[in-house]
Amino acid sequence: MDFGTVPTLVGSKITLEPLSTEHASELSDAAEGLGQLWYTHIPTPQGLPAEIERRLALLDAGSMLPFTIRRNDTGDAVGMTTFMNLDAANRRLEIGSTWLTPSAQRTGINTEAKLLLLGHAFEVLDCIAVEFRTHWHNLQSRRAIAELGAKQDGVLRSHSIGTDGALRDTVVFSIIASEWPTVRLGLRERLAAHD
Repeated sequence: MDFGTVPTLVGSKITLEPLSTEHASELSDAAEGLGQLWYTHIPTPQGLPAEIERRLALLDAGSMLPFTIRRNDTGDAVGMTTFMNLDAANRRLEIGSTWLTPSAQRTGINTEAKLLLLGHAFEVLDCIAVEFRTHWHNLQSRRAIAELGAKQDGVLRSHSIGTDGALRDTVVFSIIASEWPTVRLGLRERLAAHD
């Protein structure tokens, strides 16, 4: 089990490759047109280099494995995702800090990204559980996480303080190892619907 190395994960639609500072220009272009929502952090094109540096610093600290999401058909970088809050001792991690350029949304790319990430987490890293977290008010994200097959564990009330001082209630979901075979079937079926 290697919780310290960012793997390259290849699917039919996308490749998840280790994030690099060399991706800054491509990812800045991909971030064009992303709306800013008060309840989530989406990097701006201008803020992408700093966001990459932040994620790479967390990689160096051993708490994050960051990826660039690249389309296989065009070769374009279309977003970012991560394994975060790594807990190798307890074989747990969180999938999060994901965003996709508008043209890649609702195309099956996010479904395949989750299939690749969960497959690596459960089948290679031998995780016991994989978490997903989102803001209470991010109803779209909550719905999407539940549609993956994750179950809601609970709500962490006043869990964190936003940059504007507002308190965030964080909804925690998880998929446990025994659920992975069923979740995998569901994700494969959803992905086939996009072909």
